Amino acid sequence: MHKRVGWLLAWLMSCSALAAEHGVNLVSPERFHVDAGELSLGLSQDWRQPLPEVTRALIIVHGRLRNAQTYLKSGIDAAAHAGAGGTVLVIAPQFLNQSDVERHHLDDQVLRWKGNDWMAGAPSIGPGPVSSFGALDQIIQHLGNRALFPHLKEIVVAGHSGGGQVVQRFAVTGHAHPMLQTEGIRLRYVVANPSSYAYFSPQRPVKFETAGCPDFNDWKYGMQGVPDYAKGQGAEQLEQAYVSRDVTYLLGQQDTDPNHPALDKSCEAETQGAYRLIRGHNYFDALKQRHPQLGHRLVEVPGVGHDGDKMFTSPEGQRALFAQ
Repeated sequence: MHKRVGWLLAWLMSCSALAAEHGVNLVSPERFHVDAGELSLGLSQDWRQPLPEVTRALIIVHGRLRNAQTYLKSGIDAAAHAGAGGTVLVIAPQFLNQSDVERHHLDDQVLRWKGNDWMAGAPSIGPGPVSSFGALDQIIQHLGNRALFPHLKEIVVAGHSGGGQVVQRFAVTGHAHPMLQTEGIRLRYVVANPSSYAYFSPQRPVKFETAGCPDFNDWKYGMQGVPDYAKGQGAEQLEQAYVSRDVTYLLGQQDTDPNHPALDKSCEAETQGAYRLIRGHNYFDALKQRHPQLGHRLVEVPGVGHDGDKMFTSPEGQRALFAQ
């Protein structure tokens, strides 16, 4: 019986992976104009009109399935459970690819990326080039409009799994937003259960032969060949900016399967640990060794494995997203 259940779960995961390659089932209904085109996204409230009750914005990033509406619902539910309700605006950007555009017959102005390149901050392939990180920047800039958000106090950028990879790399390379400091708006990052992290040095927690994994320190795993979005910033500059940022690592205590179908099993990722929970601890510990006064936080979620909804709606997830 257990074997049949295991086989069924593996089959469902393979179907999900196939869906990721051949197009999403649901395209988010809203559009946000950025420099290069129209970004698909989901919203919990209409952000084109003034929202004086909103004091916090949650930008929640989907994983490789690009199921933005699922993550939008998780963000809304987490806010409701936390008692935040209408004071939180949830924004779920959707990084579509060419197969999504073709499957849903979307117009030429909708932004799309090649495959999963958006996860590493690569530029869109149409209608114009903008990094997925640059698109997040433009959402943040919109939120800084005091005519629309007169009482906004905090922006939280959060992601799970593939979205956690996006948020961690965005926190590493993210451009400065002086407007936020001027307006007194706090910016935080919540990184949940990613398969891997961007390291600042060639040291890794798992011993390996460099000859067998020559690309272990290439972006998105290390600082070699960072995307154009980060050009002009060296590894030391990126590291100093990153450790100064407000970052929470949210890890499922049960996300310990070294054979999970969606786990990155490349040699570059394997140098960081055998499974997601240990990879998160290894990265946090490595940063603490390099920066003993590190202000980042690591929080484990008891009883939860690789499940974005359970991670964000858990008491620990609610505190990470909506703590004062």
